[in-house]
Amino acid sequence: MKVASSLKTLKSRDKNCRVIRRRGRVYVINKTNPRFKARQG
Repeated sequence: MKVASSLKTLKSRDKNCRVIRRRGRVYVINKTNPRFKARQG
């Protein structure tokens, strides 16, 4: 899990990346390739 201040570049790393809000935090998750996970802040 990467922690980044901006998720714009991390979102474009893979075509299956989705940006999701959970508990006030913004996450990038990828079901097919879980190594692209990231969290903002």
